[in-house]
Amino acid sequence: MLITAMRDGVPNTMTASWGGFGVLWFKNVATIYVRPQRYTHEFLDASDSFTLSFLPEKYRDALNHCGKTSGRDSDKITQAGLATIIDGNSAYFQEAEFVMVCRKIYKSKLEPMGFLDADIEKCYPKNDYHTIYIGEIEKCLKKEEFLNAQF
Repeated sequence: MLITAMRDGVPNTMTASWGGFGVLWFKNVATIYVRPQRYTHEFLDASDSFTLSFLPEKYRDALNHCGKTSGRDSDKITQAGLATIIDGNSAYFQEAEFVMVCRKIYKSKLEPMGFLDADIEKCYPKNDYHTIYIGEIEKCLKKEEFLNAQF
């Protein structure tokens, strides 16, 4: 999936596979995990919302590109061949099969004192613990819905 957030009207995205969905605080939520050095982290902190775009397998190269290239250094969205749809304060991609638009409701940094399994610490040799973002799922869109929408 691609995690996308906007800052000053400009989107940035990153590929992610860590996350989950469920019900928390009587709300349908999506939980994502982003390391602090990722450029998208800055956009998530600056925004009240984020989107999750799920692309079909034929866009594997685009997903790989968005996971390996920083938006600090280039226009990776254009380089990946993705078409951005701006929907209010959110952005997602025309190529997605499914999109979740989420309003950010919680943020916290993972703390090593909370790890109950010592092996988890091996994932953080640089002490760059993920930030957890929880978003209330406000909209779920299938491709035909957002391709026919008027913004």
